[in-house]
Amino acid sequence: MNTLNATHAPGLRSWVESANDPRSDFPVQNLPFGVFRRRGCEEPFRGGVAIGEQIVDLAAVAESSVFGGAEAQAAAAAAAPALNGLLRLGPAAWSRLRAALSAALAYGSEDGAALRGCLVPQADAEFTLPAAIGDFTDFFSSIHHATAVARLRSAEAQLPMSYRWTPLGYHGRVSSVGVSGQRIPRPHGAVLPKGAGQPVLGPSWQLDFELELGAWIGVGNPRGEPVPLAAAESHVFGLGLLNDWSARDIQSWEQRPLGPLLGKNFATTVSPWIVTLEALAPYRVPWERPSGGPPPLPYLDLREAAAGAGCDIELEVLLQTAAMRARGLPPQRLAGSNYRHAYWALAQLIAHHTINGCNLRSGDLIGTGTQSGPEPETGGSLLELTQGGRRPVALADGSVRSFVEDGDVVVMRAWCARDGAARIGFGEVVAEILPARALAP
Repeated sequence: MNTLNATHAPGLRSWVESANDPRSDFPVQNLPFGVFRRRGCEEPFRGGVAIGEQIVDLAAVAESSVFGGAEAQAAAAAAAPALNGLLRLGPAAWSRLRAALSAALAYGSEDGAALRGCLVPQADAEFTLPAAIGDFTDFFSSIHHATAVARLRSAEAQLPMSYRWTPLGYHGRVSSVGVSGQRIPRPHGAVLPKGAGQPVLGPSWQLDFELELGAWIGVGNPRGEPVPLAAAESHVFGLGLLNDWSARDIQSWEQRPLGPLLGKNFATTVSPWIVTLEALAPYRVPWERPSGGPPPLPYLDLREAAAGAGCDIELEVLLQTAAMRARGLPPQRLAGSNYRHAYWALAQLIAHHTINGCNLRSGDLIGTGTQSGPEPETGGSLLELTQGGRRPVALADGSVRSFVEDGDVVVMRAWCARDGAARIGFGEVVAEILPARALAP
């Protein structure tokens, strides 16, 4: 688990003035990693680090003489079209590169002049996935979401017995994982209309978002060798936002006994920036679970490390209709939650994922599952916020929503903030739903 160091100093300021705005997601204490290129050109994608409204071009850094030794090696690894090479180098290399960038970007740095030529405005950039993803696993770590969904099925519905003993999750696909800015056609699938005796093929009309975080695996583990709980977080490079879309009507028809397929595999959207676990060190909080449940099995027992196993990350989801855009209205906030409400901690997800010998690889993506809180307004999906569509939410343009409609843009944000620490933001993950495409006859 990361400890506080000079890069976290709340009074640290940068010569990149936009990074000193207290509202910025990307102060010098953050320095998240992503992959970008200048918009509208054919130059290669390469790694970059966000600082205020700018990006430090790590390919330019690698070509310069700003850094030497291990820091230069890490910058060179991050100059590729995906960050996998950097991820494989491990926590010591990540930390040294981040510390070197922090010092070079700090106000008064002697390396400032050399680094100025490595900046690219974020407004001029386009992004791709931060890493080449080998595998994607989505967990179910919010008991509040799991309980709410169970109750929507039946007032007497109970969580599976296994839920409180071990984390639940499923393996997804990576072909349709895309970076923020995705424009997603409404998916087709088999649905069972109300009162019908047989399913029909058609567009989903219960399209929903899921407010999640995604953990990006840094260093993998050999097949057959589980990752012990105490070492689990050393295998995680950092966190980003993740919207794991769901077609609820397709999903409800197909999910038993094997789980969803067409209801989930059409799209997952991730944010372009990965906030390192080291940057989140000031916001680690005690990991707490609701009372009354069984203790975790020994390989998941966090009691000795519970004091810092949680993370105080605020999350919110907003929606903007096509009519709102036409009238110049901003996206409307639908709900907010916090990652500290998760029933299963990040370290437990990694330890459980590998206890059977499963090998994680650099660039693998681990979804936390929908992050809902204990109150009705903290639901991380429209399924919860509208009680399964029975109580639509009212929007600023006069319309209502039970589920996501064509032309809607869904925006998710996350940040950490408290007195005595710099604000650490995650940026946004944004996607638009397009009308369903016509199927060939």
